[in-house]
Amino acid sequence: MKAQQELTGASHQPGQDVFKSVLPDDVNWRPFSAFPPPVRLAVIVGEPAESGPYTIRVRVPHGVKLMPHKHPEDRVYTVISGVFYIGLGEQFDPAALQAYPPGSVIVLPGNTSHFHWARSGEYVTQVTAFGPLGLEYIRAKDDPSNHSS
Repeated sequence: MKAQQELTGASHQPGQDVFKSVLPDDVNWRPFSAFPPPVRLAVIVGEPAESGPYTIRVRVPHGVKLMPHKHPEDRVYTVISGVFYIGLGEQFDPAALQAYPPGSVIVLPGNTSHFHWARSGEYVTQVTAFGPLGLEYIRAKDDPSNHSS
């Protein structure tokens, strides 16, 4: 699967017996086919496509919406920068969005339908979970990977 190939990287692996830091300039931002084209993903720790713990970062430019979707895994989001807007439900509803400033931590149980909007500017979140990473859009027409060439 293309999306799983996109999630491999030279990040620190759980169980490695070596000290490693990841500085902001070391973050390798890449496109991810399941996201709208301007959104970028970076693997920080682990191999999200595999079974095991992982940490990724997601950078969403101002104005971009991630339509309703869900992940099978429980996730912990930490807002790194910007304001993270997330709403729960199977329909995109701007009135349902909650705003979380930098430093906020959000726990999202697996299989919870939700959506995002970079409403007030670019944001970066860090997501920690136990893989494999999964992402399923509620409506297939909202999945950007269905529109790629």
